[in-house]
Formats: sequence, C-alpha cells, structure tokens
Amino acid sequence: MAGPGLKVLMALSAMALLTACGDKKPAQEYLPRVFVQEVEPANYAAAVTLTGDVQARVQTQLSFRVGGKIIQRMVDVGDRVTAKQVLARLDPKDLQTNVDSAQAQVVAEQARVKQAAAAFVRQQKLLPKGYTSQSEYDSAQAALRSSQSALSAAQAQLANARDQLSYTALIADAPGIITERQAEVGQVVQATAPIFSLARDGDRDAVFNVYESLLAERPAERSIVVSLLDNPQIKTTGTVREITPAVSAQSGTVQVKVSLDKLPPGMQLGSVVSATAKGSGKSAVELPWSALTKNISAPAVWMVDGNGEAQLHNVTVGRYLTGKVIISEGLKGGEKVIVAGGQLLHPGMKVEIAENTYKDLQPGAQP
Repeated sequence: MAGPGLKVLMALSAMALLTACGDKKPAQEYLPRVFVQEVEPANYAAAVTLTGDVQARVQTQLSFRVGGKIIQRMVDVGDRVTAKQVLARLDPKDLQTNVDSAQAQVVAEQARVKQAAAAFVRQQKLLPKGYTSQSEYDSAQAALRSSQSALSAAQAQLANARDQLSYTALIADAPGIITERQAEVGQVVQATAPIFSLARDGDRDAVFNVYESLLAERPAERSIVVSLLDNPQIKTTGTVREITPAVSAQSGTVQVKVSLDKLPPGMQLGSVVSATAKGSGKSAVELPWSALTKNISAPAVWMVDGNGEAQLHNVTVGRYLTGKVIISEGLKGGEKVIVAGGQLLHPGMKVEIAENTYKDLQPGAQP
C-alpha cells in the first residue's frame, strides 16, 4: 500500500494537470479562405470576326430565249468575256425552217398585192368613163387594202422568225467573268433555263453570312477593314451596303454585303476574306471563369457583404470569352466578388478574404 506521502504527491499532480487544462483557450471557428475581386465596370465593345468571300456587285444569269439542243459551247468557268461575245449556240434547223416558211409567205402576199393593185388601177381608169360601177370600184379598193394588210402581217411573221433564229446564239450582255456553268453540249434546254453565271466587271462586295443575334448592335464605326484570310497583310476598307431583311431558311443567317473601296493586288473575285467589327460600347464587368456559378439554373456569383458573409447573387452574362465572362447586368461596381475558393460556400457563411488578390496568383503576374 502507498504511504501518506505518496498519496499527497499524486493529489498535487492531478491538481496541476487540471490547472494546466483550464489555462488553454477554446479552438477558433474555421473560416473558408477566398480570393475576391472588386467590381470595376468598364466600357466594353464586343468584337465579331466574320469570314466571307469577294463577289461581283452585279451577277447575271445568262439563258437562251428559246428552247433547243446545245450544239456548241465556247467558254468555261473562269473565262473572261466581252460584251456581245457569243458564248453558246443551239441547233438552228427548226427555227431556220420557220424563217424559210415566213419568207415564202411574204413573197406570196407581195404577188397578191401586185395583182390587187393592178385591178384597182383599172377600176380607177374605167369609173370616170362609166365603163364600171361604183360597187366594183369599191370591191377592188377593199381587195387591195386587204392584200396590203396580209403582206404587213407576213412581214411581221418573217421578222419574228428571224429574231427567234438569232436567239439560238447566247450572247454576253456585258464584260465580266464566267463563274458557273449549268449546261453542256448535247443537252436539250428550255427557254430561260440558266446556262452561265456572269460576274460583271465593276464594283466588288465582300459578302458575309451572319447570325441574326450578332446584328442586334450596330457597329461603332461605319468603315470596316477587310483582309485576305490567308494573308492578313493584304487588306482594304469597306462600308456595309446591304443587309438582307429575311433570315435564310437553310442556314439561319442574314447576308451582309460590304462595299469595298478598292481591290488591292492579291484580292480578287472569289477570294476568302475576313472582317472584324466592333459594336457600340456598353458598361459591363469582366470576370474570370472561376467567378461564375449558378443559382439553380440561372448564372450567379458569390459576393462578400459588409459583415464578411458570402451571398449568392444572380447576374446576366452578356458574352462568354476565352478564360473570362462579360457580365452585362447584376453588378454595378464596388462589390467584392469571390473569384476563387467558392466551391463549398452556402449563403450566409462567414469567409476569410485572402490578402493577395486573384490577379496576383495568375501566371506571369508581377510581384
């Protein structure tokens, strides 16, 4: 058994331990550490880069005015043609027959007119002498007029037949470049069926197909720089000349035509070009992707209020860019938005704001 001294020593040790435990401070509450960025609204103008091609201001579909079989084609795609140049021909046999028939009809009517004129002259000479009656004179005059009218009709038929024959030659109505061919030799075509597409010489346009949503804001500048896609050093300027009023059912886009001021060397008909246009500037906030979260299905951000608590705030995203988002509505300026460390937050939770800003942590940041 332990002696009285040992018992006293153990009692004192126990009291010392209890005293030491009573001197410890209670553990502090854990606060999530977050990085914040103070909201600074700026004038933001969205830039849109489009790709299109160079086209002629005036493009014509060339077709025969009569139907028939193509027997000759003189040009191909890419060929330059001049005004009044013959591009293709139809078989003229049937139409030549019509011309010959109309010509024979004219000759027959001319003979009838000559005969009727001679009969009328005789009646004119006999009537004053009383050797003929007034009715016979009137009949001879009417026959002459009728034959003359028939001759005029036959001559008109001949002129029409000759015109139809001339339409067997397809002629370019203006100088330009053949950009498309839709028929071949030996093919039977109907009148007005397109045979060639002609890009007339003259002004050139850069044509772009643009989604309608991108046209909600008009460009801040009327002048647009258009450059060659494979060689951006070759560039020119232009202005928007035409925007189609209807959306294409096939592509869902609107066609925008930019009138080019001049065509530099290397940029020609059919060249693929690009253009960048900036919309009118609007007040917006730029935040990194990490700041964006969602409130059920709506986009939102975490903010730190005056009490140091995290609050979820809905915002409107105006544009998604590489590595950042543009907030168009929901932030006015001066708010502290959590850009890192907000994965496990809930509304009303107290947070600890890191001394370094989020920008200090990005690669290449200056100390």
